[in-house]
Amino acid sequence: MAAPLAPAATEAPAVPVPRFDYLPVALFGSVMGLTGLSVAWRLAAARYGLPALVADAIGWGAVLTSLALALAYGAKAVTAWPAVTAEFRHPIAGNLFGTVLISLLLLPFVLHDLSPALAAAAWIVGTGGMALFAVLIVSRWMGSRQQLAHATPAWMVPVVGLLDIPLAAPALGLPHTQTLAMAALSIGLFFAGPLFTLVFARLVFEEPLPPAQRPTLMILVAPFAVGFSSYTATFGRIDAFAEALFLVGLFMFVVLLGRLRDLPRCCPFRVSWWAVSFPLAAMAVAALRYAEHVRAVPADVLALALLALATAGIAALATRTLVGIARGELRRLAG
Repeated sequence: MAAPLAPAATEAPAVPVPRFDYLPVALFGSVMGLTGLSVAWRLAAARYGLPALVADAIGWGAVLTSLALALAYGAKAVTAWPAVTAEFRHPIAGNLFGTVLISLLLLPFVLHDLSPALAAAAWIVGTGGMALFAVLIVSRWMGSRQQLAHATPAWMVPVVGLLDIPLAAPALGLPHTQTLAMAALSIGLFFAGPLFTLVFARLVFEEPLPPAQRPTLMILVAPFAVGFSSYTATFGRIDAFAEALFLVGLFMFVVLLGRLRDLPRCCPFRVSWWAVSFPLAAMAVAALRYAEHVRAVPADVLALALLALATAGIAALATRTLVGIARGELRRLAG
């Protein structure tokens, strides 16, 4: 009598090989910095006759960077989803998911010349996503006890990121955006005060930030620099309040530039250094708009100096990052 056939072995489902599991979402800050620098060069071209081609080249570099990062982080989400969820739940890194949405709010400055419809779609998605993200993070903060040591400059991103919503709205010409811009401006400025105070208290009374997080200090400039540009975009004027925002931002910029001047010597390069790029560009944009308003030589000198500093700083970050990628060092640089 023939022996019964043994049951066929069940094959285990294939587990995808993790791809780009080390890639931090904060690297989307590079898109923010490049787009902001493109806007700064566009303003400088209009006021000083500088080559507009530079603004276009930087802008398209931002678009290509956003596409590359979207593909890479998409691969991470597909093949290493637990790493994505762990990053989102992290009390510090989770706030930096806002950089993806802010990038969508800034890219319309570049995309508008290519396709107004595409630019409007990016802005609409970014606006809806930023609003939902802000609600989610504020609910998280209020839903459980937080630790003061976690109150780093990255905490400014989720809610103060709302200030980026009004920036591109005038250029897009979409209907019924004034109230939305006003809401974003109001909420962003309202939360900027207590969050800045909380982060400042942590910096004063707690241990210094770890070396890898030190570049994020420059984020503290953003509420004032971006707030200035957002206010002028919403109301179409520079008044005493807008001027105050710019001057406070300039003060903080000088303080933080002094704090970070020894960064290349004390801390090895990491992709977290890209955190300085958008505040640098935002400060240059604010200075250029302020110079257009006051029309005085000192303001022009300041604007051009900040544009040069932002350009040199972001060019150095881009060069070092590309060299690291060419050498196969991206995993180490993302650590």
